Amino acid sequence: MAAQMIIINGGSSSGKSGIVRCLQAVLPDPWLAFGCDSFVDALPARMQAGDGGIEIAADGEVSVGADFRALEAAWTEGVVAMARAGARIIVDDVFLGGAASQRRWRKALGGVPVLWVGVRCDSAVAAGREIARGDRVSGMAALQADLVHEGVSYDLEVDTTHTESMACARAIAAHVG
Repeated sequence: MAAQMIIINGGSSSGKSGIVRCLQAVLPDPWLAFGCDSFVDALPARMQAGDGGIEIAADGEVSVGADFRALEAAWTEGVVAMARAGARIIVDDVFLGGAASQRRWRKALGGVPVLWVGVRCDSAVAAGREIARGDRVSGMAALQADLVHEGVSYDLEVDTTHTESMACARAIAAHVG
């Protein structure tokens, strides 16, 4: 069965967002894109600095609270509901919990066909991108580079260390049934 969703997992500054934009350009049908950054941006300001929400330490370590998890579960269910309603969905995510994060998605997905994609990037390269971006806490990319992939299974992996977003998107598009 053809994928109704593409879930892309990778660390901060690994190149996921660029791949998603390129995927939307190369896939023949329209695909909606949603990312964990847009979810975090939608949180009340008080939850973006702790208070049961998300907290980013000075070294880039990310921790989340119970209120964050509850809203994240609702957001995940909502994204999956759009796929069930017929929309094609690309999700740009950061599996801070590794395999546990993937299990949360699998539970919400039920029988929705999904293509699981891992985006890898050398931690030093991701750290350089992080500095160039200027909108991330220094250290986040290096901390997440391997952590987000621990125990996660993929249908396809791409590596953005030396490969441009468009080439990665074309490789992914070739696997979309």
